[in-house]
Amino acid sequence: MSLEKIYGVHAVEALLRHHPRRVKQVWLAEGRSEPRVQALVELATQNKVAIGQAERREMDVWVEGVHQGVVADVSPSQVWGEAMLDELLDRTEGAPLLLVLDGVTDPHNLGACLRSADAAGALAVIVPKDKSATLTPVVRKVACGAAEVIPLVAVTNLARTLEKLQQRGLWVVGTAGEAEVSIYDQDLTGPTILIMGAEGKGMRRLTREHCDYLVHLPMAGSVSSLNVSVATGVCLFEAQRQRGAKAKAKTKK
Repeated sequence: MSLEKIYGVHAVEALLRHHPRRVKQVWLAEGRSEPRVQALVELATQNKVAIGQAERREMDVWVEGVHQGVVADVSPSQVWGEAMLDELLDRTEGAPLLLVLDGVTDPHNLGACLRSADAAGALAVIVPKDKSATLTPVVRKVACGAAEVIPLVAVTNLARTLEKLQQRGLWVVGTAGEAEVSIYDQDLTGPTILIMGAEGKGMRRLTREHCDYLVHLPMAGSVSSLNVSVATGVCLFEAQRQRGAKAKAKTKK
């Protein structure tokens, strides 16, 4: 089985914490000994993962990007299949929040969206199998560990998946610049699927047709739209805010 290289302190640390069996070797740049690197060494030692040293210029050849002097050889990334969604929903209490990225192809955007989804308490991130970014070392680096925690589910037919989730009682909320309702006026406290469209193109027609609601992000300045990863963060944390307020109101009763 071929190995892939994951790089960056946060990404490697997350793998050691959540999936240590996938880590076969940790490489550190010569001379790195600061506290956070020592903590990573302790994690690797606890999990009986081999640690080696390499020159920075050698590590520069291994990966594309800022590796921070930390690289790990790991077993290949795992992207979940559609069956995983049923399993996740079956064991979830309360109102689930799912994020759908409809054709986001930039790995940096995917990594940032995974990070926001994990931070906002989303259950999983769903992407189409075709014409969409998937888990790569770049995605893991940008996600700062979130890629090792929140499931990324790739589905063959997004429209069919949305129909199945709607049958389970989830409401589909899509984002569109021309929508009349603001994200801040939409109830996001129930079982919700939030759909973000591709960079520049937005949602595909068939995806849009499966939405129960369409919402927009109010723009007060001169720009007409936000980067998809920024917009995703805004929408997810609005959902988190509403859910927190609802839970707090219940507690006071």
